[in-house]
Amino acid sequence: MRSFLELSPEVKNAIESNAPVVALESTIISHGMPYPKNLETALSLENVVREHDAIPATIAVIDGKIKVGLSREELEFMAKAKDVLKLSRMDLPYAISQKKNGATTVAATMICAHLAGIKVFATGGVGGVHRSVEKTFDISADLFELSKTPVLVVSAGVKSILDIPKTLEVLETLGVTVVGYKTEDFPSFYSRSSGSKLYMRVDTPKEAANLFETRMKMGIDGGMLLANPISKEEEIEPEKISIVIKEALLLAEKKGISGKDVTPFLLSKIVEKLPQALDANISLVKSNAALAAEVAKNL
Repeated sequence: MRSFLELSPEVKNAIESNAPVVALESTIISHGMPYPKNLETALSLENVVREHDAIPATIAVIDGKIKVGLSREELEFMAKAKDVLKLSRMDLPYAISQKKNGATTVAATMICAHLAGIKVFATGGVGGVHRSVEKTFDISADLFELSKTPVLVVSAGVKSILDIPKTLEVLETLGVTVVGYKTEDFPSFYSRSSGSKLYMRVDTPKEAANLFETRMKMGIDGGMLLANPISKEEEIEPEKISIVIKEALLLAEKKGISGKDVTPFLLSKIVEKLPQALDANISLVKSNAALAAEVAKNL
């Protein structure tokens, strides 16, 4: 698999010298925000990781090559390019074999980070069980990746557009360690609490790193989800989000939007109705990047 990887010199040197490295996804660049906001966000995330004395490794597929650690020019390309695939486990090999360009989701980023030898990954929110799953059977591959690939993922919980109790049930069934950072309430992306409780909690990056190392040393397959709530200042009340989500879900069903197109459609509608959601999104991802860097240093 390493023949498909191209590590930037900085990332390669960091991995070889056992320096802290934090993986960053590229879906937020190509499918999450409009240009130039997406490029500004990508650059600011990398800066946050550097400010916490770790090396950022933004991951994407460009011309069929897994790039681990994008240059400024490559970040700009991903921010502007059209027809960029949204890659998960199932279509990552397709993009590579067909020499395509692709942005990596949580699942694909975990795979690529593990191949490169990176143990910590910061994202916004992971995918999960979609509402009306009994009709659509729409469950994100992110959950299954967390059960397979040994990467510690720092996120603000899962997106509030999902069925959070069912998502946590699936994670429990798959044996994924889900732990709150300074909280017993599982966060729901824009909000600090989803109403679902966690019984595992850590209060320092060192505790998080020790928990992940213990899991790996025990030989237990899969990764770990470290749930880091959005700050109180940036939080959006769950009631406001809930109303917008219900309206957007009805509209998506009416338009026949399904599969990979559901999440970006719903998130776009949330930002359309609640403009402050974009700033909240950026803020929580930065917070996750900072925490991931601190955890990586402790690993």
